[in-house]
Amino acid sequence: MDPNYLDLDPQERINRILSLFSILLGVVGLCGGLIPIFGIITSILGIIAGSFGRKSDSRKLATVGIVICCFSLTLSLVYGFFVYLSSPK
Repeated sequence: MDPNYLDLDPQERINRILSLFSILLGVVGLCGGLIPIFGIITSILGIIAGSFGRKSDSRKLATVGIVICCFSLTLSLVYGFFVYLSSPK
């Protein structure tokens, strides 16, 4: 049974939202990784949101978000490196 989010402490509610937001930013970073700067920015924001989200009761959700964001950041950096190498000079 889901808890009533209106009865939660405001800080706990914000931390839970940040843990969900971390997963969302990780998925957006994966999809937007074709534009490396966009993927890098969203991944870093997701890692920050996930680290704040780990202070809530939903630590597993925040950890999943951090892992997805780290994977997205790695893919964006590698793709950006390959785009830089293949560009004409």
